[in-house]
Amino acid sequence: MSFQNHIPEKAILPVQYLIDQHNFILKIVKQRQTKHGDFRKLPNGKYQITVNNNLNKHQFLLTLIHEISHHVTHQKFGRVQPHGKEWKTIFQHLMLPFLKPAIYSKEILPFLANYLKNPKASTDSDVKLSLALKGNVSSMGKNFIFEVPYGSLFRFKNTIYKRGNKRRTRFECLNTNNKRVYLFNQNVEVEKYEK
Repeated sequence: MSFQNHIPEKAILPVQYLIDQHNFILKIVKQRQTKHGDFRKLPNGKYQITVNNNLNKHQFLLTLIHEISHHVTHQKFGRVQPHGKEWKTIFQHLMLPFLKPAIYSKEILPFLANYLKNPKASTDSDVKLSLALKGNVSSMGKNFIFEVPYGSLFRFKNTIYKRGNKRRTRFECLNTNNKRVYLFNQNVEVEKYEK
């Protein structure tokens, strides 16, 4: 399956240019729980970028450019901190041509521009951007944690939690197994728990 089906149409040519300019193998893979994409050097010396196939076009494009930035950083600087200043500068530079209303809607652009001022290792750590990229719609059969009523039970990674109070930006949730309280970002997707 080619990447063209996974990104906005107006992004195809600039992405193809990046792929042609930098020598790597792009693999579109099944969803992974812990990451949207990755970059690595293969045993044969070639470089590979993988991106999850379940991402929408805007998430996929951002993840792909994130991973291409790792590759370019590696080519230019060798071994440096994975999400350090070198990577941030290259990521910002590579994302610039995609910051257009023809590629990212006006509902996403302000959050994306703000995120790119100081990008983090994961776009999910920026709650507002994460929600905007998802169109404020959770995955099928799931709810965002903020949609779960106070005191209700929910399942997250095969563990049952009880939703508690909202702190400034996150929710306190009681793990019903070990009775410890964990903090959940607003953009975490959970499953309703039916006894």
